[in-house]
Amino acid sequence: MVRDKDIVAIFHSIHRVMKAEKVLKLAGADFLLIPVPRQLASDCGLAIRYTKQEQNKVEAVLDSEGLQPAELYRREGKGYIRLEP
Repeated sequence: MVRDKDIVAIFHSIHRVMKAEKVLKLAGADFLLIPVPRQLASDCGLAIRYTKQEQNKVEAVLDSEGLQPAELYRREGKGYIRLEP
């Protein structure tokens, strides 16, 4: 479940999202591996969900590992707003 203001990071390969999950766990980040929400399209099928409070930590860890998401979205009400990665 994606709550209002949560951020969803989409990767375009299952290998990248699984590596992102691994490095985020090792860093102690607060996140969830989720199915990509229906409103968003992705070939991978999985995404990383995190809160605004964890945004800096999560994105710093991903950047340091060269795992920038292909797309970022923030939940707003019933929809999603695309963010710049």
